[in-house]
Amino acid sequence: MTAPFRFPRFFVTTPSPCPYLPGKTERKVFTELSGPNAIELNDALGRIGFRRSQSVAYRPSCPNCTACTSVRVVCDEFHANATQRKLMRRNADLVVTACKPWTTTEQFELLQRYLNQRHPDGGMVGMDEVDFADMVEQTPVHTSIIEYREPRSDGLPGKLVGACLTDQQADGLSMVYSFYDPEHTERTGLGTFIILDHIMRARNAGLPYVYLGYWVPGAKRMEYKTNYQPLETLTPNGWVLYGADDERGPAPAHVANPERRDAMAVFADLIP
Repeated sequence: MTAPFRFPRFFVTTPSPCPYLPGKTERKVFTELSGPNAIELNDALGRIGFRRSQSVAYRPSCPNCTACTSVRVVCDEFHANATQRKLMRRNADLVVTACKPWTTTEQFELLQRYLNQRHPDGGMVGMDEVDFADMVEQTPVHTSIIEYREPRSDGLPGKLVGACLTDQQADGLSMVYSFYDPEHTERTGLGTFIILDHIMRARNAGLPYVYLGYWVPGAKRMEYKTNYQPLETLTPNGWVLYGADDERGPAPAHVANPERRDAMAVFADLIP
């Protein structure tokens, strides 16, 4: 009898300098997402701290360091603070569209402006259009690129001011990578708004979590992830509430509503 599911093979990368903590060494364990069970495998690995990049799922496996911590927002219990509510009102007029994972020149140009302004020394700054297309289009799972555009009165697409490559998992939305106009003088806080928008739409779809990737205590560029409470962090004892003592045990499980809508369908003007 042929087994219905083949256990994945895992590999380890060559150690390299850590991009977040000076003097540390980075190493990843990874596996390929392929075949008829790629979606289920990605969902299962996502719940134990893996992230997706193209057709690969990976997580840190660094020698002598466990600083990278997977984090996810508990959507049903999230309450925006005063600053976040102000940002939501300020940007409520943006037209939000869930697009198929196909890239455009407009998206790439926005990504370039974002990287050059916010991460000029990062590893992605040298990406060309082919690299960007690979990042977005090579996906074996349910993926959309969410566009945030300014409204226009003539019905034509407005200026693209933000975008997020987003996976829908069985228990939430995984924000693979977001970018936005870093020099927009009238729409500060676009990065925060994109996260808030994902939280609200996941909640409306009956999905319990928004996965924000890895948080690294002490890394300034990661500090923003703790602004979304309640936040759960993945520990050896399972998922626990941020700030809670690990000895309290894992956080209570949140189960996706079986009657939930397709999460991507709660984004306005879904492209078929």
